[in-house]
Amino acid sequence: MMHPAAEHSPLGKSSEYLDTYTPSLLFPIPRVPKWAELGLTAASLPYRGVDVWNCYELSWLLPSGKPVVAIGEFAIPADSPNIVESKSFKLYLNSLNQTVFADRETLRQTLAADLSAAAGAPVTVRLRSLAEVQEEGIAALPGQCIDELEVAIARYGQPSPALLRCDPNRRVEAVLHSHLLKSNCPVTGQPDWGSVVVDYRGPALDPASLLAYLVSFRQHADFHEQCVERIFLDLLRLLEPERLTVYARYVRRGGLDINPWRSTEAVVPDNRRLARQ
Repeated sequence: MMHPAAEHSPLGKSSEYLDTYTPSLLFPIPRVPKWAELGLTAASLPYRGVDVWNCYELSWLLPSGKPVVAIGEFAIPADSPNIVESKSFKLYLNSLNQTVFADRETLRQTLAADLSAAAGAPVTVRLRSLAEVQEEGIAALPGQCIDELEVAIARYGQPSPALLRCDPNRRVEAVLHSHLLKSNCPVTGQPDWGSVVVDYRGPALDPASLLAYLVSFRQHADFHEQCVERIFLDLLRLLEPERLTVYARYVRRGGLDINPWRSTEAVVPDNRRLARQ
């Protein structure tokens, strides 16, 4: 179901691209309606977490007039009142292109202030050089990849938690991952491609059932953050684990990738890029 606020956002509409600083372009979307769909309230969130956004199209002007490029990393708390609609985020970042900032720290503080105001909670901002990011290299997801398992697939339209199976008599500590997560933007219908990790301690989850479940999102329409929250909650209900972390690394669109993390523990995300990123 489309978020009621999303239809008023710039997503899916023709937009004028401004290249001078315009913080009013940021369009917040409340999390509450999607939390309600999942049976959650702001006071009853069963997870901690963060949404890590990476921007690869970040540029501004020095006082000399010379442009600078950098890669921006933005961490939005998972319990913030709002998400920031992704196209409005891109339009806002584009508005920096012909704007002079005294130095990198001035820009960082400006970004943090504007994004915190939109999200309704403190947003952490890092500005990194291309050399710094290049030095980090490409990461591989931890644990067992389940994508080569032989699984018959018949459900693609809606997430189907009934597909999930576990052995309550066998407790394990395991990390499973898949690159086959796909859903669709609830406004434009464009595909969102992602890789997902499930890291848990509890009853043994059947990997083949997890793969079939993840593929059941393939024609589901929702934002990245809500897809990860739904996966987390379905696994939490099934496993009742001692601990659980679910995170996804999504492929960028419009120069932005979104990487939601949800966990029963305090998390320190590994923000190194995957091969698809």
